[in-house]
Parts: sequence; C-alpha cells; structure tokens
Amino acid sequence: MSQTQTQTVTTQTCDVCYAEIELGPDTILHELMECIDCGTEYEVTSLDPIMLEEAPMEAEDWGQ
Repeated sequence: MSQTQTQTVTTQTCDVCYAEIELGPDTILHELMECIDCGTEYEVTSLDPIMLEEAPMEAEDWGQ
C-alpha cells in the first residue's frame, strides 16, 4: 500500500494589489517570488514563519 504525502502550500498577500502569493513546501530562503497579478517581486526573508519583503530594485548598469 502506498502513502500519499500532502504538500503544504502557504499563501501571503501582495502589499501592492492584495492578491495571494502561493509558496510551496520547497520554498528556500532568499528565493525571489513574483506576484502573478501585478508583477511585484518579493524576496523570502524568513522560513519560520514565512515572511516576504519587497525585493530591492536593481539599478541599471550601462557598462560604466
């Protein structure tokens, strides 16, 4: 007889558009997540409890 393992999905709310952002059980620290509704990027800053912070904007590097 085989056992089925239930995978836990955690949700967080986007600060910009209030959509739900799903984080699976394989989420890792410092992973970048994107809100599928508005495109805001978040960084996973803690795993216990799971916390997201808006990812810093990268400045354009024009080869200078």
